[in-house]
Amino acid sequence: MTRFQQQVVVVTGAGSGIGAATAKRFASEGASVVLVGRTAEKLEKTLSTLAQGDHLIAPCDVAAADQVQALSDAVLKKYGQVNVLVNNAGVIVQGRIDKISLDDWKKVMSVDLDGVFHCVHYFMPALLKSKGNVVNISSVSGLGGDWGMSVYNAAKGAVTNFTRSLAMDYGEDGVRVNAICPGFTFTDLTEEMKSNQQLLNKFYDRIPLARAGQPDDIASAVAFIASDDARYITGVNLPVDGGITASNGQPKQA
Repeated sequence: MTRFQQQVVVVTGAGSGIGAATAKRFASEGASVVLVGRTAEKLEKTLSTLAQGDHLIAPCDVAAADQVQALSDAVLKKYGQVNVLVNNAGVIVQGRIDKISLDDWKKVMSVDLDGVFHCVHYFMPALLKSKGNVVNISSVSGLGGDWGMSVYNAAKGAVTNFTRSLAMDYGEDGVRVNAICPGFTFTDLTEEMKSNQQLLNKFYDRIPLARAGQPDDIASAVAFIASDDARYITGVNLPVDGGITASNGQPKQA
């Protein structure tokens, strides 16, 4: 498929996991992809996996507004347009709130929430010109609660509602805004869990499809929601979670 031929797609957190898989998917469908992340070496690794094209490595900390502004200027100088913005960069801090430091709170909010705001703020003028769209990577944690994840849930819950509000604000301008809400997915953030089969089984007992998601599963959903195949969809927070949000939280019965 070449759904994104002659389009420019910006993907944050593109150095690994969902971001890397998403960048690869867009490139395979003809896009010029801007790979955004804090570590140039990781972005180089992702670049090596992409289909040939006019791609750009752009080291940037999305938590820093001045860096995102400079990023948007550089992208527009090179390409003259932006068609899709994928806000994927994120961090996780786990623990009950009485054990979480103020620095932990600020760390999560600065990347997972402020980073989304910064990117939307600085890229929206270009998206208005192209009548493009934004895809935020939220989480099923932004749709409901989890034990020991209150800070992460707060950030993703904000992204979920930010997505709805942006869709309302910019729909008449032809800009669509949606979010993908992954469930339990194997990425660098969950790497340590792969060796704990007992813990994995507890997760699988709550997932109707009985497996963890893979980055490619999420990338496929991102590509769909950003494409013209989804041209009448906006303001949606789409769970891509193997069915876990379809249940009432009870584990599978023997």
